[in-house]
Amino acid sequence: FHHCIPGARSLLRSGLSRAFSTLPSPSTSTLPPHSIVFSGIQPTGSSGLHLGNYLGAVSNWVSLQNNFLPSPSHNDTHSNNKSGNQVLFSIVDLHALTVRTPPNLLRENSIQLATELIACGIDPDRTILYRQSAVSGHAELSWILGCLAPLGWLNRMTQYKDKSAKMANTNINSGLLCYPVLMAADILLFKATHVPVGDDQTQHLELAKDLALAFNREYGEPFFQVPTALYTTTARRVMSLRDGKAKMSKSDTNENSRINMTDSRDMISSKIKKAKTDSLEGLSYDPVGRPDLANLISIMSGLSGRSHEDICSQYATSSNSVFKNALADVVIEHVGPVSDRISRMQANRATVASMLERG
Repeated sequence: FHHCIPGARSLLRSGLSRAFSTLPSPSTSTLPPHSIVFSGIQPTGSSGLHLGNYLGAVSNWVSLQNNFLPSPSHNDTHSNNKSGNQVLFSIVDLHALTVRTPPNLLRENSIQLATELIACGIDPDRTILYRQSAVSGHAELSWILGCLAPLGWLNRMTQYKDKSAKMANTNINSGLLCYPVLMAADILLFKATHVPVGDDQTQHLELAKDLALAFNREYGEPFFQVPTALYTTTARRVMSLRDGKAKMSKSDTNENSRINMTDSRDMISSKIKKAKTDSLEGLSYDPVGRPDLANLISIMSGLSGRSHEDICSQYATSSNSVFKNALADVVIEHVGPVSDRISRMQANRATVASMLERG
C-alpha cells in the first residue's frame, strides 16, 4: 500500500509520531504472545471520524498497533511478527444498515473512513484493516449465535432500550435488537482474545462472553475463546461542544457540536470558540456542576497528556475565552496534521479501496 502513495510510509512514521507524541500509550505488557485483538467502527456519515472517535478509540488502536506489533522492515511484514500477535480493525458496514443508507453512499463512507483511519496512524502493513461485509462469516455466525441468545438477554441491552425509546413513534427494525449478536459474532469469528472497549460497550462484550460459553456448552467443546476486555487509561468519552451531557456524535445535525478530523484549522478554532461553557468565574473541573467546561478540560487533557488538575491550576484565574484560545491551539496542533494527510490521500481512494479488499 505504501508503495502506491508516495511518501506514505514516512508520513505515517515521522508525521504521526510528531503529531501524537504527547498522547499517553496504553499498557500492553500484560498481553501474552499469540494474542488476537479485534475492534470495529461504523462508517456512518460522510464526515468520517470526529475527535470523540479519535480520543475514545482510534488513538488507542494506534498505540496498540505500535506497542503490540513489530515495525515493518521488509515487504513481508508478517514474517517479522515472531510474537504471533494479530490486530484486526474492521469497518463494520453491516452494523451501519440499522440506519437506511443508499449502497453507493455506504461504500463511499467506508472508503472515507479507511482513509481517515490510515491518516490517523493505522498501518495496513501491520494490522488487518477490512470491511465487515466482505467476510460472510460475520453474518453467518451472527445467525448461529442468535439462535442461542434468549430474547431476554437482548431486551436488557441498555443501548437498545435507549435507541428504541428515541424511536418510539417510528417502526423499530429488528437490527437494533440483534445488533449486539452481530457484534459478538465480529469478536468470536476470529477467536479474539482481547477487545478494546469503552464503558458504554462493556455490556455488549459481556454478551459476547455469554454467547461464547453458550455455544461451547451446546456443542460440548471449548470451541470459542472467551474474550477479555482491554481497558486503556487513555480512552476518553468526549462530549458535544454544544451539550456537555451528550456524547459527541456524527448524527448530530449541528456541525458545531463536534470537531471532525477533516476540519481545517480555521474551522477548529471557530468551533472551539463557539463551544458552550458557563458564566461562572475561573476554571474548575466539575463534570456534574459544570459539564460543558469539564468536557473542554478533558479534551485538552486527552490531547496534551496533562492532568485536569494541572490544566485548572494554569488557567484558574483565566477567562473562558483565554482558555478556549489555548485549547484551540492544542486541538489544531494534533488534528491539523491529520486533516492535511486526509486531504492528500483523497486522490488515492481507489488505492484505499484496494487495500480494504486486501485486508
